[in-house]
Amino acid sequence: MTGQRAAPGGTLAGHAPAMADFFLCDMFSAAPKNDLTSMEHPMFSLATRPDLRILDYEHNGTQIRVTPSVKGLATIHDKDILIFCISQLMAALNTGRAVSRTLRLTAHDLLVATRRETSGDAYRRLCEAFERLAGTRITTNVETGGLEVTSGFGLIESWQVVRKSRGGRMVSVVITLSDWLFRAVLNKSVLTLNRDYFSLRKPLERRVYELARKHCGRQAAWHISVELLLKKSGSASPRRVFRKMIRDMITADPLPDYTMAEEAGDLIRFTPRFAPDPGATGARAPLLSSDTLERARALVPGADVHALVAEWQAMWRATGARPLRAPDRAFLGWLGKRNDKG
Repeated sequence: MTGQRAAPGGTLAGHAPAMADFFLCDMFSAAPKNDLTSMEHPMFSLATRPDLRILDYEHNGTQIRVTPSVKGLATIHDKDILIFCISQLMAALNTGRAVSRTLRLTAHDLLVATRRETSGDAYRRLCEAFERLAGTRITTNVETGGLEVTSGFGLIESWQVVRKSRGGRMVSVVITLSDWLFRAVLNKSVLTLNRDYFSLRKPLERRVYELARKHCGRQAAWHISVELLLKKSGSASPRRVFRKMIRDMITADPLPDYTMAEEAGDLIRFTPRFAPDPGATGARAPLLSSDTLERARALVPGADVHALVAEWQAMWRATGARPLRAPDRAFLGWLGKRNDKG
């Protein structure tokens, strides 16, 4: 099954990164990255069946219309493909490699990186995801890379299976990203995700994590009304049903990096899992980046990273809770010494 013919890699004038005809996805340890705009605004369907609705969204002057193809709207699980591509490009930019909005990737690497099974059915679903991404059209006035342009575009411009195995499974794929998304990458309008994002199977959990990562970040807490959370999530559920889903999520506590709680006034509070601890000193516990947690997982394979962070924070308080200029570096240094002793 083959998609549209891939266009040559594009370039953008005025940007420093070197451009190549196409970019080979071979950065196997690339941290997951997501673009800020689709984290902020609902651009993907949360449905698990073909969604043929036209989605209209407006908030604080930002207007977005998402129009499906006959295959339906691109889903938040389809977005894994874009996250993989963005992650590869950002890892390359950070090492000075030439990039292009046309990427050549191995389907198996994509499936493994996004924690999907590698069965024949998984490859079939991957083709369907490519079709939805190419067919879904976005019309928006949202700003990317410092420019506000009212435009229409597909989430990917084109895709093509360029090599198949003897059994008929896709092996190598070429994808050309939309100029709009590529511009966001070049301007580094992205955020790092926890790799456990890919383990979230429920679409609403993924969307709520995106919003928490974008808005809460490393703040002590972030509050949002149920009504606004419903709007920004893009959920089609009635408010009553949505509130029940959020309450179930609070009970299940599935989100990486953040906990949720319901507060008076129909508000939901998001708190980083390593937020200020009202312990003996009352000092704010140093918060760590997702990149640091990933490096910790690599340093101590199989360890409970959350428990290690809690141990380090307890040590920090016990030794006077002095302000740290570089908490991420301090934590990794402590972890390295702890490993050597162990």
